[in-house]
Amino acid sequence: MFDIRLIRDDPEAVARALARRGGDWNLAGILEIDARRRDLTHQVESRVADVRKRSKKIGELKRNRASDEEVQAFLAENQRLTAEAKSMEGELAELVQNQNDFLLELPNTPHETTPDGQSAEDNALVRVWGEKPVFDFAPKAHDELGEALGILDMKRAVKIAGARFALYRGAGARLERALINYMLDLHTNEHDYTEWLPPFMVNPEAMTGTGQLPKFEEDLFRVDDGKFYLIPTAEVPVTNIHREEILSGEDLPLKYTAYTPCFRSEAGSYGQDTRGLIRQHQFNKVELVKFSRPGTSYEELETLTTDAEEVLKRLGLHYRVVTLCAGDLGFSAAKTYDIEVWVPSQNTYREISSCSNFEDFQARRADIRYRPGAGAKPEFVHTLNGSGLAVGRTLVAILENFQRADGSVVIPEALRPYMGGTASISA
Repeated sequence: MFDIRLIRDDPEAVARALARRGGDWNLAGILEIDARRRDLTHQVESRVADVRKRSKKIGELKRNRASDEEVQAFLAENQRLTAEAKSMEGELAELVQNQNDFLLELPNTPHETTPDGQSAEDNALVRVWGEKPVFDFAPKAHDELGEALGILDMKRAVKIAGARFALYRGAGARLERALINYMLDLHTNEHDYTEWLPPFMVNPEAMTGTGQLPKFEEDLFRVDDGKFYLIPTAEVPVTNIHREEILSGEDLPLKYTAYTPCFRSEAGSYGQDTRGLIRQHQFNKVELVKFSRPGTSYEELETLTTDAEEVLKRLGLHYRVVTLCAGDLGFSAAKTYDIEVWVPSQNTYREISSCSNFEDFQARRADIRYRPGAGAKPEFVHTLNGSGLAVGRTLVAILENFQRADGSVVIPEALRPYMGGTASISA
């Protein structure tokens, strides 16, 4: 959540920072609301204080046997002041709600190292790992391969649930499970993350804490008329583990990982990636989440990103890392690295992980603080997260990059222990 004090203290600087994202935000309007709210708060507090003082005075008058007229005059004035305060409180509550609604819709400001730009074409290349595979045959798309191998059944998935759902079979189901276990083992055993298994449904407060609500309501699946939401990513429940808590600075950084299915309505994406596993309503993901001191959060972003990259390196999958430009940033992020894996059938790179530093944006919304030292005043933590990795897209990359002319697919050596020693999948 945006800190109103930043807007109040230097609205021009905030406006310049937000302008890098594109769009237009009425900061003058929110400042008017803020000024009126503060003035009204002072007036209410002043009247409440006057009522308390006059109430004590009434007690003194009665003890001193003052006349009924004098006592009644004080009582009447108290009633007037109380009525005025209550009337103002109604307007004040509305102003507070309006201010909060505005601040909840305001995106995070880009970090100074986030490049300028308005679309994916403006993202900055950071590094490339590995080489594109070279085929002496026309490579097939993953869904075609999967159907031919009998490990994907998209037609029956449509019959069961509709478009943008997948049905894995046999070695396909085992490969998906192998990837989940392999990623979790790597991050917990070698990268020192603590594993969690969180709920797959959360309440609206959890969604608000990480920035999905109220901005992206249409992208979410509601349950029980909004009492719960299916999670779009494990970032939501895992970040909210420490909502409304004060952490010890000695314990930071906290490094968490979790596997969950993810549920997204994909509103506004009709016509995009309708085939295969690239864009699904339900998909599996292993998530990485960090809680950091503000002074070290950008160092933590670098290590979180390399932790996610390590999955692809050990699988032998060619990828690149780009820094998202300001106009391509997610709502809550101050800086984001996208890891993009090579997809041969599309002759392009596809995002397989977004690693972001949200600074204190989510922590303000979720009230997650830490105490820097004994007796020190609590401060907001910085939160970070990234996919480590999106499981379905990793499976896509394996099928397409390691396919052979006979239609079989080689299993990366790192996964073979999780596949019972199987070295390839054949029809």
